Amino acid sequence: MDHPDEFDLRYLPVDFYENPFPYYAWLQAESPVWRLPDGAYLLTRYAHVEYVYKNPKIFSSDKKREFGDKFGPSPLLDHHTTSLVFNDPPLHTRVRRLIGGSLTPRAVAQIQPELEMLVDRLLDAMAARGSVDLIGEFAAAIPVEVIGNLLGVPHSERSPLRDWSLAILGALEPRLTPEAADRGNRAVREFAAYLEGLIERRIASGGGGEDLISKLLYGEFEGQRLTRAELVQNCIFLLNAGHETTTNLIGNSLVALAEHPGERRRLLAEPQLIKTAIEEFLRFESPNQLGNRITTESVQLSGVTLPAGTQITVCIGAANRDPEEFVEPQKLDIARSPNRHLAFGSGIHQCAGVGVARLEAATAIGRFLKRFPDYSLSGAPTRGGRVRFRGFLRIPCALHG
Repeated sequence: MDHPDEFDLRYLPVDFYENPFPYYAWLQAESPVWRLPDGAYLLTRYAHVEYVYKNPKIFSSDKKREFGDKFGPSPLLDHHTTSLVFNDPPLHTRVRRLIGGSLTPRAVAQIQPELEMLVDRLLDAMAARGSVDLIGEFAAAIPVEVIGNLLGVPHSERSPLRDWSLAILGALEPRLTPEAADRGNRAVREFAAYLEGLIERRIASGGGGEDLISKLLYGEFEGQRLTRAELVQNCIFLLNAGHETTTNLIGNSLVALAEHPGERRRLLAEPQLIKTAIEEFLRFESPNQLGNRITTESVQLSGVTLPAGTQITVCIGAANRDPEEFVEPQKLDIARSPNRHLAFGSGIHQCAGVGVARLEAATAIGRFLKRFPDYSLSGAPTRGGRVRFRGFLRIPCALHG
């Protein structure tokens, strides 16, 4: 690792994408409140990241200023400044209550039978081939179908969903290239146009459906419904939030087990550990590595004064390997307890779909291991080349089943 005196999230060394953790450890030890060249600050300590999550009035999620500078007037700006995750109350509260009411533990449990059938179909198809790509043929196929079912997107219309999601989320990287901006803006336009048509079909059918679009279309919180723009942009957000992070979680987990055969044998011998294993995979290789806030008042962290209006990047991936919070943080321990990781955030902005993500991962990984206990990587996995979202583009795998 090069000495990261000039560490800048916008211009990272090549080896960072493969293994950012030595950089995180250096920052935690030497400068846990790191001033980036653009004047923003990067927080890598667990205690600091948790403090930010627990104090939303001091650390705002509203991105109108930050994204206004980054995207300019554009579909990307309209999307990201309307979606649940990048807003403060009262909009955040209204949207989250409506979404949360559709993702109760009971509603999530109803997903399981169809999810198990989907996973088994994918496993059957892979078994017929023997050599597969665990991302394209497995990990990425699961959340697209689950979110498609939740939103009520017809099966024949789901093929563009993944590409739209990747393009929109790709524009959130710390360094935005013109090409990434073009792809993201085109994806928002196309996805929004598709959803407008889908919403019109829901209205024409008279409503009353059990899909999430129908519930958000007609649902109310304190007498208020979502505007059409809020409905469209938050349906886009639901696909994006539930797609890439879950894909990464499943892919990262299967690579971690392949690279830690002792933990794989342990999970095979004690399949009841799958729930704690999922939490450890989330901590060990957090699918979402970064988050952003802006200070609403002056605040001090580790002796560093952050004036009001300071842009903050919280490093979830670093916080989840902080030695002050986790014993042997570089070790994969599928029975780790306690495990207060921050992979899903915390406080009012904790991920609304945690139950769905955990169920998808536990079902996918548990059933995959039972079917292919001796699987192995048949080549080097290809990283996704992202800073914010950590996962793989391809995982070549021999199933041996």
